Amino acid sequence: MRTVRLRDKVIGDGQPCFIIAEIGINHNGNVELAKRLISVAVIAGCDAVKFQKRTPELCVPAAQQSTMRETPWGYIPYMEYRERVEFGLKEYQEIDDFCRKQGVMWFASCWDEPSVDFIDQFEVPCYKVASASVNDDSLLRHTRSRGKPIIASTGMCTLADVDKAVEVMGKDDLVLLHTVSTYPASYPELNLRAIVTMRSRYDVPVGYSGHETGIPTTVAAVAMGARVVERHITLDRAMWGSDQAASLEPNGITRLVRDIRLVEKSMGTGEKAIVESERPLIARLRRAC
Repeated sequence: MRTVRLRDKVIGDGQPCFIIAEIGINHNGNVELAKRLISVAVIAGCDAVKFQKRTPELCVPAAQQSTMRETPWGYIPYMEYRERVEFGLKEYQEIDDFCRKQGVMWFASCWDEPSVDFIDQFEVPCYKVASASVNDDSLLRHTRSRGKPIIASTGMCTLADVDKAVEVMGKDDLVLLHTVSTYPASYPELNLRAIVTMRSRYDVPVGYSGHETGIPTTVAAVAMGARVVERHITLDRAMWGSDQAASLEPNGITRLVRDIRLVEKSMGTGEKAIVESERPLIARLRRAC
C-alpha cells in the first residue's frame, strides 16, 4: 500500500489514522467562530482542520443565484448568502496565523480553479477534492498541477466514476475517502465495506468521510482499514447552517478521537498468542491434564 506524507504525518498502513475536523462553512462567515472551532479540534487531538473555498460567481448556477433564502442576515438571494459565508484574504490570513500558533495543519476543499490558486498562497500541506467535484476533470488536473497531495472524497460515485478520477489524478500522493453525500447520512446507506473494496482496487490509502450523526460507525471504519477520517464539527448542532445537523459537537469529536486511538491500540498483530498478563491466570485457573 502506498503512503502519503503531510508534513510530519504519514498516511498509510501501520500509521495512526489521520483525523480531520471539517469546519467547512459551519463558521457562518464569522472568523472568530472559525477560531473557536479550530481550538475545539486541537483540544480533541485532531491532526488537521479543513475549510471550503468557492468563487460564488463560478460555483452558484445562474438559476439559483436569485433564489431567496432565509438566513441569519435576513431573507436574501442565495448568491448574497454564498458571498457572506465565503472567507477572503484577510480571514484566511487570520486562520493561517491562528493554526500555526495552535500547531495544527489546515487546508481546504477548493470548488473551482481560482480557489485552488487562492489557497495555494498559504502553502497548505494538501488539497481536498469534494465529492461534488470529483468528476470535474479540469479542476482535478489544475489541482494536481500545484504539486501537492490530494485527498478526494467519492460520494455520489460509482467505481467507474472513481476509476476515471484516479486515472486523471494519478495514484501518487493520493488519498481516497469513501463517502455518502447525504446530510445527515442514514446508517443503512453507509456501506462501510466499500472501504475494503477501494483499498484492494486502488492501492492507495483509503479513508472515510462521515456525515452520520453518531460516532460508532466512524470508529468501525478505522477498524476496517480507513487511514483517514473526516467529520464535520460545530459548537452546537442546532446552529443555523446546512451542515450543522450532520456535525459533531465538541464532546462528540473529543470522544471520536479517543475511541479511534483506543481501537488502534487494540488491533494488535493478528497472531494468536498468550499475553503476559494471562500467565498468572494460567497457573491459577487451568487444571493440569
